Amino acid sequence: MTTDPSEREEPSQPKPQRSLAGRLVLVAAVWSTVALAVAGVFLVSLYQRASERAFDAQLEIHIKALISEMLESGEEVTVRSVPSVRQPSYQGDPRFSLPLSGWYWTVRRADSPDILYASESLVGDPLPVPEIGSGEKIAGFVAGPTGDEIRVMQQRISVGDTPYVIAVGAATAGFWADINEFARLVALTLCIVGLGLILAIFLQVRVGLKPLVRLRASLSAVRQGEADRIDEELPREIAPLAVELNSLIGSNREIVERARTHVGNLAHGLKTPLSVISNEARATDGPLADKVTEQAGIMSDQIQHHLERARMAAQRRVIGVSCDARPVLERLVRAMTKIYRERDIHMDCPQDVDLRFRGESQDLEEMSGNLIDNACKWAHSSVQVTAGPISGAVSGREMFEVLVEDDGPGLTKEERAEAVKRGRRLDETVPGTGLGLSIVADLAALYGGRLELDRSDLGGLKARLVLPLLGDS
Repeated sequence: MTTDPSEREEPSQPKPQRSLAGRLVLVAAVWSTVALAVAGVFLVSLYQRASERAFDAQLEIHIKALISEMLESGEEVTVRSVPSVRQPSYQGDPRFSLPLSGWYWTVRRADSPDILYASESLVGDPLPVPEIGSGEKIAGFVAGPTGDEIRVMQQRISVGDTPYVIAVGAATAGFWADINEFARLVALTLCIVGLGLILAIFLQVRVGLKPLVRLRASLSAVRQGEADRIDEELPREIAPLAVELNSLIGSNREIVERARTHVGNLAHGLKTPLSVISNEARATDGPLADKVTEQAGIMSDQIQHHLERARMAAQRRVIGVSCDARPVLERLVRAMTKIYRERDIHMDCPQDVDLRFRGESQDLEEMSGNLIDNACKWAHSSVQVTAGPISGAVSGREMFEVLVEDDGPGLTKEERAEAVKRGRRLDETVPGTGLGLSIVADLAALYGGRLELDRSDLGGLKARLVLPLLGDS
């Protein structure tokens, strides 16, 4: 039974499939990026700490040289016998004598902010230093006399009972330039390593998933009827899957064969007693005999219908069965042309049709044959058969259609709805069992398709048979 096109539900769009290889590469790429970024930050931090220690060690050398010049005796600063200090003239680095060069030193008493002695590079400007407190030695970053950042190290010493604080500062422009250069080289190196890792992971995934591609191709060959079994020459991780699939295919075929055998046995077991009953009833006159003959005929039609459905349902579940649609349709058109030669019916056959039906050829032949035969019975002079793919997937499956149109009297909307009901005949004057269209509708439904009846542009009936199409995927 057909429905109005406006009431038909829109086919649901299939969800986009996610690539397993892409997922693996993405996860590995994200993890590698995060790991390399953390490693880069860690390496730069280690280098910065090492550079600070080296910088502080250099400043500490200058402090020790200043202390050495300040003490008249040159003894340890903790010795209380040293009575006084002298003004150092330390020039251990030429930059201490260049005005505002970024390298400075100062000496002051710990209990006073006034500078006792200072390097020539300060030219009278103060050297900002952090509060040393009670500690012996501290280092930190401060803004120098010119506003540029400098690193200052301070050390407290005691000469006699007088505490002094010696501070040495140096500009950090070169210090940070070295760290930034190191960070740039680390980033460049890790980017190259990361790209190499991602490429290696991509190649590893491609090579690692290649057996799955072979398994997919082998399964596709079975599905398309090009092979009977799946290739089991696969790595040991997925070889059991191929074995189980082959077992499933074999079990499916055994079930189908058993179903066909049972269908045949049931058909022979029922038809013979029905034939005997019908013959006996026809040999006897009377209303009872007529009723028995009528009911026996109905039983025979019902048995034929349901046996046909059972046979088709069994065939529908066969794995790896397909056929080309064009040879089947051309063969049917040639046969019908010969059968209805006396009526001189002109028939158009589909040309350049490259469609592959996902099912058995005898099923397509039976469905299309019923429709073409029905069109020839009612046509005045012309029958047109066309076929083509349907744009857009229906319920996630690719479909194609077979259109059979005639220029006969056609059917009304109510008659078209009645025509596909099981066992209903609209006209007893044309020979037939009345089961053709209902069998076509049932068989199409078993394949996930449908049969639709509508008004043809030729003036008669248009039968639209929608069936699954076997694609490349």
